[in-house]
Amino acid sequence: MTLGERKTPGRRTVLGAAVLGSAVAALPATAAVAAPAPTVALGGGGHGSTRPALPVPTIVGHRGTAGYRPEHTLGSYELALEMGAHVIEQDLVPTKDGHLVCRHEPDITATTDVADHPEFAARRTTKSIDGVSTTGWFTEDFTLAEIKTLRAKERIPANRQRNTLYDGHWQVPTYEEVLRWADDEGRRRGKPIWLYTETKHPTYFRSIGLGLEERFAKLLRRYGRDHKDAPIFLQSFEPSSMQRMAHLVSAPRVVLLDAANTTPWDFKVAGDTRTVADLVKPAGLKWMASFAQGIGPTLDLIIPKDASGKLTKPTTLVRDAHAQGLILHPYTMRNENTFLPADFQRGTDPNAYGDAFGAFKVYFETGIDGIFTDNADTGLLARADFVSR
Repeated sequence: MTLGERKTPGRRTVLGAAVLGSAVAALPATAAVAAPAPTVALGGGGHGSTRPALPVPTIVGHRGTAGYRPEHTLGSYELALEMGAHVIEQDLVPTKDGHLVCRHEPDITATTDVADHPEFAARRTTKSIDGVSTTGWFTEDFTLAEIKTLRAKERIPANRQRNTLYDGHWQVPTYEEVLRWADDEGRRRGKPIWLYTETKHPTYFRSIGLGLEERFAKLLRRYGRDHKDAPIFLQSFEPSSMQRMAHLVSAPRVVLLDAANTTPWDFKVAGDTRTVADLVKPAGLKWMASFAQGIGPTLDLIIPKDASGKLTKPTTLVRDAHAQGLILHPYTMRNENTFLPADFQRGTDPNAYGDAFGAFKVYFETGIDGIFTDNADTGLLARADFVSR
């Protein structure tokens, strides 16, 4: 975790014990970066182990290295690890026969070559998922054996044409394959490989008899990543999914937060009228801290943009979340102009790289504990520049 010491005007807030409910030897944020392999002791829960502290700020490889390889492939995860990403993200969706595979969405039209398989043409259908009508092919209509006949491809080729070079190179990985890969790499490198794993559309999948959390927890227990000091974060846009996971495993949990005016889908189903704007207020943060150790807000909740797309004044979210003992890992930084705040776009080509380093610096200065990025190498270099200053 990001177990560092944060400074706010007139006070110092120590993260760690409040984050994990453990006795933690707190480190200054800069020490967590400069010291060689700092460790923190995690008390309680009967494990009594130590593990390497994650640097501050932490660089999370979003879907692996989605800026350079088709997302959620072993190739994407491997490159993120080779680049030095501190944590590597996976998204989980189920197959028809209950296996968990790594895809950002159950609709695999844009991320696989399923449309090129005539034997699956009749599987194309229209579904309503979280209130959104989508036409395509969906993992829950395929067995794992059928999914394994497909090949992954670049999701946004118009933006990342070079990534199409790797279309067809990798299969869709199961989550168990990723856990095995992480264990193998951890043994080879002599250090744990951190993962950041999301349950996708958990209310929808539970409604069709494919609940994610129990399957997820079973794999975490099998591979020893179910305890509070395991090198993993669990995450979901649906708070109830993290509440459910809290009853199944002790691994650290993070609530993802979309735009301020949105409502989590599980809230809508339950008749809860709270929006994300309510959740980022002190009362909402206190409620999330009762079952989660962190939040993953969209970057606009950290620094909003004006009508022209330029950054405005930071909100108080970082300070308010830290006051509740919550870490913040916002999402997502990308190098291309089309994804950057207008302040940091360069030239007129939307797919050319802008001033990502400038944008990283501004976000780091807010005191966030880490950030998701499609370009782990850029994020790591930006972090090194930030720390050196």
